[in-house]
Amino acid sequence: MSNILIVYYSLFQNTKNLALEIAKQTGGDIRELIPDKSYSFDYNTAAKEVRNEISRGFCPKLISGNEPIDDYKIIFIGTPNWFKTLAPPVMSFIKQHNFTGKTVIPFCTHGGGGFGNIVNDITKECPKTVILPGIAINGTAVREEVANWLDSTGYES
Repeated sequence: MSNILIVYYSLFQNTKNLALEIAKQTGGDIRELIPDKSYSFDYNTAAKEVRNEISRGFCPKLISGNEPIDDYKIIFIGTPNWFKTLAPPVMSFIKQHNFTGKTVIPFCTHGGGGFGNIVNDITKECPKTVILPGIAINGTAVREEVANWLDSTGYES
């Protein structure tokens, strides 16, 4: 087992593909977050569902991906940028774990909004945690882009 964990939620596979590339390049363990209720695969319907959950501060129950993180030193946390913040399943994961003394590295995929408030939201929820520079990808990540970003973060496995 690695001391690096890559945890992510992905509805339309963009964040999953980025997580897989990070795992390939770091040798980290990968973990997909799966909520107990799936979102619609229709973009407009999913957007309404998500907007409602975010506005209520709702954190769905996770049926997969919420296993303990005690053995990991570095945790990459990946999410789509949904309305300038984390996807609710990712917030569920963050709220259910203690990140004290760990290094967290955020990553997200977006359609033009960059990180939005994602880094600030992770920082607020993970006090006493080292947060390293993340990557926000519009569309699909290329191997070289991820490699250059990983080199620039200064993380050490």
